[in-house]
Amino acid sequence: MSESPSKSHTADVSARKKVLLLGRFLGLASEDDYRASNASVAERAEFRNRKLASQYQSNLETIYTIAISNTPSDLTGTDLDPDWVHQFFILAEQIHNRNMQELWGRILAKEIVNPGYFSLRSLATLKQLTHKEAQLFEKALSMSVKIGDDPKLKLLIGYRHSGGIGQLFRKSNAVNMALSHFGLPYSSILTLVDAGLLHKSEFETGILNSKNPINFTLAGQQSTLTPKHGHLVLSYYRLTSTGDELAQLVKLKADDAYGKALKALFNKNFKIE
Repeated sequence: MSESPSKSHTADVSARKKVLLLGRFLGLASEDDYRASNASVAERAEFRNRKLASQYQSNLETIYTIAISNTPSDLTGTDLDPDWVHQFFILAEQIHNRNMQELWGRILAKEIVNPGYFSLRSLATLKQLTHKEAQLFEKALSMSVKIGDDPKLKLLIGYRHSGGIGQLFRKSNAVNMALSHFGLPYSSILTLVDAGLLHKSEFETGILNSKNPINFTLAGQQSTLTPKHGHLVLSYYRLTSTGDELAQLVKLKADDAYGKALKALFNKNFKIE
């Protein structure tokens, strides 16, 4: 995460000093030829609005520059919906974090090439995301998989036994993955749910056919799972429609430790190739 100039200069000062420094954003601190002590309330408001407008313009220009650098010159562009563009710039101007500006720039670039990928609802959700929530989302995506022909990512919880005589001799029918061991505790799941990126409820596949291998892809690395018997069901969290849209912005990176743990989890009841 990049550090803003104000943060780097005030990291070691007292909390009171940091509060006082916020006065510059309210027009309460003198700068160059501006003297806050000599200005009226209306003049301080005007000064603050000018600073805010300048910052917003700087944010938009940064995002626009990022969009240009991510837009190919060998593809035909498309005229964007004027209402979408209007709302995009209204939301984007308030994005100050450099890493988040990178996401907004890539959205604009992608939308020009393939319009309709990102809804206004998704943009509104993205605007509310903190950098920490964005990092959690990226972590969740790095642990998500594609199952079979379904292109949508799923965050696997594990699997369970559904029926069969062996069920009578098991202490538990569920075999769960400890996501917390890989940086995604349940509190983080709830954070992503509250952010509108994950559905709160858990989902399950139908009962898997032991004669049908399943394509299983984690961060671009594909494996094949074949159930050893016909009483297995996969459990997972599902991304919301907004989560699906925003997932397109993240370049997935394989977590080798997680991948090995996932294969170990399946090894007993699945053939893995």
